[in-house]
Amino acid sequence: MTEPLRDRLRAALPVALKARDRATASTLRSTLAAIENAEAVDAGSVRAGAVEASAVGIGVAEAERRVLTEEDVVAIVRAEIAERERAAEVYEASGRSDKAAELRSAAEALAAFLE
Repeated sequence: MTEPLRDRLRAALPVALKARDRATASTLRSTLAAIENAEAVDAGSVRAGAVEASAVGIGVAEAERRVLTEEDVVAIVRAEIAERERAAEVYEASGRSDKAAELRSAAEALAAFLE
């Protein structure tokens, strides 16, 4: 069985940092952040109420994070790739081929994890 995608992304981050590959490290950080954001609790499920009716104690306000499947993580990574490709097209159209190349490189780096 192959290692989960999130674990492979996490393992690649210190490697990129040690290699001083800022572009890859930045791409991995933002992708991992997108995955963690997808796990966040829906803000609509948190309700405010009267202080006197509030529960008191450590951990009382804790809420269970969403659990993502491997397919969810893959979908998030694909969305991150697509976002970078769209942004690269915009930069290319604006005459910023240097920035477009950076974004395409980042998209390719992420796509390599899906293979």
